[in-house]
Amino acid sequence: MTQPVPIRRVPARSPVLLDLCCGAGGLSMGYHLAGFEVTGVDLHPQPRYPFTFVQADALEYLAALISSGEIERYDLVHASWPCQFKARVTAWRGSRENHPDLVTPGRTLQQASGRPWVIENVPEASWDGTLRPDYLLCGTQFGLPVRRHRVFETSWGGGGDLLPPCWHRKGLLAFEHKGERAYADAMGCTWMTNIEARQAVPPAYTHWIATQFLTHTTEAAA
Repeated sequence: MTQPVPIRRVPARSPVLLDLCCGAGGLSMGYHLAGFEVTGVDLHPQPRYPFTFVQADALEYLAALISSGEIERYDLVHASWPCQFKARVTAWRGSRENHPDLVTPGRTLQQASGRPWVIENVPEASWDGTLRPDYLLCGTQFGLPVRRHRVFETSWGGGGDLLPPCWHRKGLLAFEHKGERAYADAMGCTWMTNIEARQAVPPAYTHWIATQFLTHTTEAAA
């Protein structure tokens, strides 16, 4: 009997990511390492951003992409809407009123895009229900010597691989200005300046988030 020829799946193109409020590209790098073609958007110049970059207001840019239909070229829309409105340090300084809430209108636009999406922010954004904590990540879960918590809400609702719990052991690098270079390098943000790295998030977080997204889309298509 003739044996059936195994079906070989032709590799698909690289998935394409839009990273809104990208900063110097810490989270963009994680998606890149997971195989994504990345375009970043930020209101401010980012001379060391390592991928395709557009300087624009992220809300306006996303709205324009949706209106024109160009949003369809992106497989995933990530946004790190400014966290100052929710961060405890902003409240301590008494300056929260100087930082508008962009998470709420940003999520509305991401949902309207019709594309899968991810929102990253500080954990405080989930405490009052603004964000759903589908994933809460810390550097120690990835073997990094830094305690840096970030919450992620996703269009697919979380789930997937399990990570070890945080391990806030002795010897973790402190987030302080005199040690900024060491902290940036420990996060994996070696191409950034010390100041750029203050707002950065380790690429390991979105490398892992990207694998969850790709697994989810593969399972949904099965």
